Parts: sequence; C-alpha cells; structure tokens
Amino acid sequence: MSYGVSLALQGAVYVALRDDTALTALVGEDIYDGMPTGTVPSLYVSLGEETVTDRSDATDGGAWHDFVVSVVTDANGFAQAKEVAGAVSDALLGGPLTLARGHLVGIWFRQAVARRVQKSGLRRIDLRFRAQVQDNS
Repeated sequence: MSYGVSLALQGAVYVALRDDTALTALVGEDIYDGMPTGTVPSLYVSLGEETVTDRSDATDGGAWHDFVVSVVTDANGFAQAKEVAGAVSDALLGGPLTLARGHLVGIWFRQAVARRVQKSGLRRIDLRFRAQVQDNS
C-alpha cells in the first residue's frame, strides 16, 4: 500500500472544486480544506475526513481513498445546499483529476447524507466519494 498519493489526490480534488465555474457561481471562493476561520460564510464547501485502504498489485502501490466533501449552510431549508452538492458531484465526476504524484484509476460517488445540525440551525450535506489511485513513483 502507498499513502504517498493522498496529498496529491486531496490537491486535485481541491483544484477541481475551486476551478469549477458552476460551483464557484454558487459559493464563490468559499471552498476550504478545513473549517473556515474568522467570520464563517453562510454557505461553504469543505473537504472532510478520509479513510484509505490498500489496493496494491504485484507491480504498483495503490489505494482506495474514501473521502468526504461537505456542504454547509445556515439557510432554513436544504434547497440551496442540494444545488451546491450537485455541483460538487458534477465537478468531481465530470472531468479528469490531475494528480501531482501517481494517477487516478477512477472516482465514484458513494453516498450523501443531508441533515440538520442540532442546536446550531445549520444544514449539512456530506458527500462521500471513493477514488482508486496508483503510485508509480
């Protein structure tokens, strides 16, 4: 197994989201690799947790990366968050992701969970994706 491609995959996901015109039309520059600091925007996208498992073969190190991209809003309903979540999914599944190390074998949507965060009034959609990568370095 190789965890060496993890940073390259994270970077490619971030760039794909940041450079997607449909997504940025909805959230502007409010796409984060973690919780925003200072004044929290009323709608934003954040990279989340990741679980990695071995997917090596006889010649190359490889891994499955199960990761989360979250859409968070203080809006009263889910409509706006669902529109943004659709744009996130389209951005990640609609074109090739270029990795600085290794290469992407494929990326798939796995699951989404939309929920109201108790006591905060926030709405949150966690989109779960799976990427298979190989590290040929």
